[in-house]
Amino acid sequence: MNFIKTPVKGMCDMLPEDMRLRQRILSMIRESYSRYGFMEIETPAMEHIENLLSDQGGENEKLIFKVMKRGASFASALEKEQYDALADSGMRYDLTVPLARYYAANSERLPSPFKALQIGNVWRADNPQKGRFRQFTQCDIDILGDESNLAEIELIGATSDMLLKIFQGTEVSGLTVHINDRRILRAACLQAGFKEEDIKSVLISLDKYDKIGAEGVRKELTENGFSGECADRYLKLYDTPETDCESFCSGIDKEYLKPEDTESLNTVIESVKAMADQRMSIVFDPSLVRGMGYYTGTIFEITLNGYNFSIAGGGRYDEMIGRFSGNRVCACGFSIGFERIITILKDMLKDSEKLPEGSLAVLVHKNVPQKQKIQVFSEAMKLRSEGRTVSVLPMKKNLNAQFKRLEEEGYTEFKKVYPED
Repeated sequence: MNFIKTPVKGMCDMLPEDMRLRQRILSMIRESYSRYGFMEIETPAMEHIENLLSDQGGENEKLIFKVMKRGASFASALEKEQYDALADSGMRYDLTVPLARYYAANSERLPSPFKALQIGNVWRADNPQKGRFRQFTQCDIDILGDESNLAEIELIGATSDMLLKIFQGTEVSGLTVHINDRRILRAACLQAGFKEEDIKSVLISLDKYDKIGAEGVRKELTENGFSGECADRYLKLYDTPETDCESFCSGIDKEYLKPEDTESLNTVIESVKAMADQRMSIVFDPSLVRGMGYYTGTIFEITLNGYNFSIAGGGRYDEMIGRFSGNRVCACGFSIGFERIITILKDMLKDSEKLPEGSLAVLVHKNVPQKQKIQVFSEAMKLRSEGRTVSVLPMKKNLNAQFKRLEEEGYTEFKKVYPED
């Protein structure tokens, strides 16, 4: 059998300079979120297949890497042609479903509200393309057990603050928070005459509004069997120069939308505006949908100025944890697109991620005796204890080529060690 050197399709190897950039950004994320009181946790890479297929992950449930049963259990399911029973677990496709299970199992040992930070790999059997992998890192913050809109304000503030720190000193001039509410989305559908069971399908079409426009959405709705009258009434709500929440919601009857829901969203918007500086803005975006089926209230995304895609998104999901615990637990979360951030930074940074300034390479000649080598290692350990980066390496015949390579890696100081006379 031939040995295959390339990674599995959709996966990638990380070179040292790639890892240095990733670790630097992860350190900034951890430090920034910890200042807001978020505590890091970890959940297993694999989850029970029943949890992953709980109809909460939207289209992502079709992209699960399933883990087959072993031994007699697998053989029995195969013999009975019970193909849906061949798997008993799967790789997590996001960090939210595992968090819900985690909190349901550990809530009695956690503070309330609980502010969680998660950083870990997730897996989706997606079609790989530039910037989209089958294994990638997600970074999530969530506030569990807080039903007030303080949670939304804190999540948006913490994430915006962290992103502005990451892109400080780059060509990114600022960011925009886009915000909406699933209750407003539902009410708009009902106002137009769609039935409750139609809402999921209608929102799938609305989610493409920015890409295909009103005409494209209307065409898709009618092709899906909805009447042109309903589609026209629906899109008329979105055909307005007014973009503030109150103006949009004024066209929706109180029968479908409670005033307190609109007031809560306005409070979030005004609070974020009050703490924002010139690098940050927040806008009500009535066509913002977000595809996850578990969202129940406020939803939000962040875009960088000059980029037409989001780098962070989240919302309120008050019903998911109750599916595991049997008790309703309010929850709200924000996930950043870590891989997108890394891709943007790599495109911006002309030089690869370097070692710390003053990094020292100690080159040891092959004839240096053992006693002298021990002295070299002792001196290197002392420098490391003082905070220096020191690498002890064998000296190569072509010193010029070795120096050049080390300089490319970021070493700025060198010491050559030859046998003592």
